[in-house]
Parts: sequence; structure tokens; C-alpha cells
Amino acid sequence: MKRIKEVLIVEGKSDTERIQQAVDADTIETRGSALSDETLALIDRLAQTRGVIVFTDPDFSGEKIRRIIADEIPEAKHAFLDKRAATPEKAHGSLGVEHASPAAIRQALAQVYTESDRNPEVITREELMAANLMGNHAAKQRRLELGEYLHLGYVNAKQLQRRLRMFGITKEQFHEALNHLEGGTTHAATSHRN
Repeated sequence: MKRIKEVLIVEGKSDTERIQQAVDADTIETRGSALSDETLALIDRLAQTRGVIVFTDPDFSGEKIRRIIADEIPEAKHAFLDKRAATPEKAHGSLGVEHASPAAIRQALAQVYTESDRNPEVITREELMAANLMGNHAAKQRRLELGEYLHLGYVNAKQLQRRLRMFGITKEQFHEALNHLEGGTTHAATSHRN
């Protein structure tokens, strides 16, 4: 079983249990989206010593936790699980890492990004609008598919350009993803890992 050097930041005990079925990793559980100062301080210490990977659920609460950690600990790495992989097998229940297969968890952890404010803005707002990722009725679904293909997680229209820049997505990767959305290539995008 593959050992993950960094500590994974997850939401709860069920996430930890599922991750342990996929990889050998230590976790910190946030136990909800209201992160305490003590938890943030612990995550910061771990980021300085071992590194951390934020691996939260692909829902509103998970994104809230991710934003809080990214704002406080910019060197944190990020792994994203797409919504389909996080959907419970039964019709009820919320999205979560605890519902993902071990293979889906390993795949998400193989596509880790580090945010950087120093990355140049490569994809313009105009390009996003021309690609129907903003400003029309199909944009939300296209952003969802783009986020899954590039392993960025779900982003709304406001977040999309920032996340593309912060994760260093190149024009080539962006256009490959658009080609995929149009039914072109089917191979996974090459991630920009730091």
C-alpha cells in the first residue's frame, strides 16, 4: 500500500477510515466547517514539517474548509474528488470522501495541486466566456465537467479563473480539457504538480 508523506486534512472519522483502505496516510479531521484556531495551528505546524494535502468532500462545506485552509496556509496542497466518485451507493446521504472507492481516492491523491498567487493569469475571462464556462445556461454543467477533468473540484463562475491561475493550468491543458468536453480526446489531463 502506497505511503503518503503529507498529512491529509479530511472532514471526519468516516473519511479517515475510507482513506486507510486506499493508502497508508495520517489524517487530521476537521469535524465540520467551523475550524478552530487550535486546528488551524496544528495544520500549519504539520504543513511546515511534513506538508498537508486538503482532501475534503466535493460540496459546499468541503469547499468552505478548503478556502479557510488555503487562506491561512497557502503552501497547503489540494486533492479533489469528483462528485460522481463521492456519491453514496444508496439514493440518500450526502457527498463525501467516505463514499469513494479506494481506486478513486488513489487517483485523486495522484493529482495533487499547490496553489500559487505567483502563477501568471493565462486564461482570460473572455476565453472562459467564449468556452461557455461563464454567462450562459450550460456554463454550470461545463464547469463541473472541466473541474472533474482537470481535477480542480467544483468551482463557480467567480472561482474558475482564480483556480485555473492558482493551480498553474496552462493554455494547452485548458484547450485539451475543452476538446475533451466537446467529445474529443479521452485521456486524462496532465496535472501541474508542485
